[in-house]
Amino acid sequence: MQELFIDTPDKLQQLCEQLSGSEWLALDTEFLREKTYYSKFCLLQIANHRVAAAVDPLQIDDLSPLLNLLNDPGITKVFHAGRQDLEIFHQIWGTLPAPLFDTQLAATLIGLGNQIGYAALVKGLLNVDLDKGHSRTDWSLRPLSPEQQRYALDDVIYLGQAYMKLNTELHKLGRIPWLADDFNTLASAETYQINPQQQWQRIRGRQNLKGVQLAVLQALAAWRETKAMESDRPKNWIIKDDILLELSRRKPKDMQQLANIRGLEVRTAERHGKKLLSLIAVAGGLPQRQWPEEKNQRIRLTVEQDALADILMSVLRLRAKEQRFSPQALATRKELEQLAIGSRNTGVLTGWRREVIGNDLLKVMEGTLWPQWRSGKIELVPQR
Repeated sequence: MQELFIDTPDKLQQLCEQLSGSEWLALDTEFLREKTYYSKFCLLQIANHRVAAAVDPLQIDDLSPLLNLLNDPGITKVFHAGRQDLEIFHQIWGTLPAPLFDTQLAATLIGLGNQIGYAALVKGLLNVDLDKGHSRTDWSLRPLSPEQQRYALDDVIYLGQAYMKLNTELHKLGRIPWLADDFNTLASAETYQINPQQQWQRIRGRQNLKGVQLAVLQALAAWRETKAMESDRPKNWIIKDDILLELSRRKPKDMQQLANIRGLEVRTAERHGKKLLSLIAVAGGLPQRQWPEEKNQRIRLTVEQDALADILMSVLRLRAKEQRFSPQALATRKELEQLAIGSRNTGVLTGWRREVIGNDLLKVMEGTLWPQWRSGKIELVPQR
């Protein structure tokens, strides 16, 4: 395989000509985000079955020749756990490559586990042990060492090989169509659009708040998100999650009460104190109908509902074993609890998961399908 390092516009143009007409392209990115809100794009790796290249965006201002490849509907763009890579493409170009194939999602459908890492995927499919020594490299530093270049190229060389094996196996199993919804979501610009008003739902510990406290948290988190985007600084550099939670819980009314919030830096209070108090006052005065709802609060089950969730879990494990899935790839315990209390708005009843397990779970609840112990094993038996 030809291996290239692309650091000039002419080399990039030649590479794009070499790769045009490919059936598929394996893609990966290296980036930094420790000191910024937006990812700093440091390296693009791209390969087909003949050529593997590392493209240096820090040396090439105009990357537009790549767009023809990324937007070519005849070329499948292959990623592993590609959401962050695609976020970078959307950030830079405002567009997303399509069609897509994500090997992490695909691996789930042949029994390799839920959210498998790239090194584990390559080991499982290709029996190759990858060097993990540069996973924490500062990719913005130049020049890249030969070892760094080797690490970067391996990310796409073996990705292409893994894709071909996965694609072949999924075609044999007839499961390629099952991936359509997940791949379409990955390729949708809506997936990467940031709504500041929804960022409160990403804060751990919010489940301990209730009522108007959640309205305050929503307002504070939205303000912080907007501030981070405007200044291109990490959110926690502006104000940390635990401080937002404490502000939402205690709802200070003046600068003295604000100063008593444990952990709130004096500098932050001086710079943003008036704005924080204003946000807290406005959100704290909202009527109940405008309070946000925490959808991830633990479901309170009756004894009967808890027992039903246990039965559904046993059915899930049985089907997962038969179909070579990890149970977690099909449904979580929480989704089964939602079914047990009567909810039908859950992921296990959508897409391919409904076909594999969702319909059977509904039949169990309706009494038309039931697990029975037969000849030393559990079977699902239709009921009349």
